[in-house]
Amino acid sequence: MPLSMSRVEFIALIAMLFATIAFSIDSMLPALPEIGAALSPGNLNRVQLVITSFVLGMGIGTFFTGPLSDTFGRKPVVLCGAILYIVASLAAARAQSLEVLLAARVVQGLGAAGPRVVALAIIRDLYQGRGMARIMSFVMIVFTLVPAIAPSMGAIIVILVGWRAVFVSFVIFAASATLWLMLRLPETLAPENRRPFRAAMLLSAVREMFAHPVVRLSIMVQSLAYGMLFAMLSSTQQIFDITFDQGAAFPIWFGGIAVVAASASFVNAALVMRLGMQVLVTAMLAAQVVFSGLMILIGLIEPPVMVHFALFVIWQATVFFQAGMTIGNLNAIAMEPMGHIAGMAASVIGAISTVAAVILAVPVGLLFNGTPLPLAVGTFLMALAALLLMLAMRRKSMQLT
Repeated sequence: MPLSMSRVEFIALIAMLFATIAFSIDSMLPALPEIGAALSPGNLNRVQLVITSFVLGMGIGTFFTGPLSDTFGRKPVVLCGAILYIVASLAAARAQSLEVLLAARVVQGLGAAGPRVVALAIIRDLYQGRGMARIMSFVMIVFTLVPAIAPSMGAIIVILVGWRAVFVSFVIFAASATLWLMLRLPETLAPENRRPFRAAMLLSAVREMFAHPVVRLSIMVQSLAYGMLFAMLSSTQQIFDITFDQGAAFPIWFGGIAVVAASASFVNAALVMRLGMQVLVTAMLAAQVVFSGLMILIGLIEPPVMVHFALFVIWQATVFFQAGMTIGNLNAIAMEPMGHIAGMAASVIGAISTVAAVILAVPVGLLFNGTPLPLAVGTFLMALAALLLMLAMRRKSMQLT
């Protein structure tokens, strides 16, 4: 690590780059009812696409940002992504139809792919293996604080200025993070380690990654882990508002859940060096199968509303806690054998897992029927599939060693 930047500052900077994504999603949640009323009053369920369209754009952009950063360096790609993100944010602020807003959100996601992937590649430039997982845990500690405050910030902006101003706040956030990076962090990819950008090389990297059984399985599990997270994010505001009549208090509840879930990163940082990444991921997915199965039974029983609400809040916290305990570890598992193509590997892993997660999450969100039951069933099935894949990964890892 360069002497000009301490490890604490490095972690804070990387966390802020990652937080661009969380802020772009979570601060939108309180604005969804107003956006729906303004741009899609005839079909309020469609407003969920404001969340998943951003994620889709981010997934598509992720295919290219890593290879480009391997060619031109990490910092120029972050800068170009930030410019695209800012332009799309301004376009979204002026949108007069839901279709235009969704298109702007896709482009905004394309821009956000820059800091998302390059931040991961920067970490891989400087760390590897369990050391990388530990740094990721500390980054996630800071990163997970953003969902705790972003909905409240979004709600305040909507109340004071209107939902369009939320997109202006994105411009300020992205500009601040990018300026910090450009001024304080030296380029981490030396010119002699850069690779020319060729489609053939990208395809070669994809083949290499999918030929590696542990990397292949890790991408599949990460897709399912993200799918659970995105499905929850897409549906949560409607469930709080429509199912439990807690729309006004949603930012407070969501922030509290995020604070509880943030403890996952502390737990992971303390345990990952001793137990290893695969053990922790497997244990968390097994727990989620149990929790989601119980949530399905609760939904079928239909307990009193406030009891149902309390149990839903607890279950939602377990989903976010699981994300904090699994996604960083799965990234580290997949990246560990791919250090020689770190930027390209980060792109392929992020792109495939994100796009696949959107494909899984959108139907779950659109099946919302006024109850959390479709979400619980979808989460249970994804957790079960992920658990079975992790067990296969552990068997394959033992064979390789």
